[in-house]
Amino acid sequence: MEGGSGVLVNVVDNNVEYALRILKKKMQRDGIYRDIKIHKRHEKKSVKLARKRAEAARRHRRALRKQEQGV
Repeated sequence: MEGGSGVLVNVVDNNVEYALRILKKKMQRDGIYRDIKIHKRHEKKSVKLARKRAEAARRHRRALRKQEQGV
C-alpha cells in the first residue's frame, strides 16, 4: 500500500475467521471505525467543532489521570 499506513493481517492455516477477528481488533484500536462513522455523511461546522472540543477535553482528562497515577 503506497502512501498510507495500511493494516496488515496474516492468514495462517486458512483460518480466515481468526484473521478477521484480528483485523477488526486492529481497526478498532487504530480508530478506523470511528473515522468511517464520522465521514459517512456531512457534518455541520458547529457539530464538528463541538466534537473536536469534546475529544480534546477527553484527551486532557486522560492525560491528567495518567499524570496523577504516575505521582
